[in-house]
Amino acid sequence: MNKPEIRVRRLSHGEGLPLPHYASEQAAGMDLRAAVEETVVLEPGERRLIPTGFAMALPSGYEAQVRPRSGLALKHGVTVLNAPGTIDADYRGEVCVILVNHGDMPFPISRGDRIAQMIVAPFSQAVWKECEELPETERGSRGFGSSGHR
Repeated sequence: MNKPEIRVRRLSHGEGLPLPHYASEQAAGMDLRAAVEETVVLEPGERRLIPTGFAMALPSGYEAQVRPRSGLALKHGVTVLNAPGTIDADYRGEVCVILVNHGDMPFPISRGDRIAQMIVAPFSQAVWKECEELPETERGSRGFGSSGHR
């Protein structure tokens, strides 16, 4: 399996926090941690940009996706607002996470809390080819529930 090398720069407010890492041998995502100086309270219905304390350089042809943590979503209604958030290979700024509280209770975010997960994956760029007609398929243009399955 190809393991891309990702250069990472720890920012001053990220000192002392673990860098993203895989929690198990076959984990797809790496936990992202909050690099807040003091506890931030996310009120019900509120969204906020949470810093992680690092910047990175993804190799060309790779992207990183920021996704919710299932436990936060289930237990507290806290999720990543733009899930999945995409980090492009040419972005060099701090990795941040847009969290939203869909729950009914305030949610505290403390320094080092695991707030999201990040998956690194290869991607391809498409080339558009405009045409007058598209090739026929059995499905055709039927969509939005037309298969009869829930």
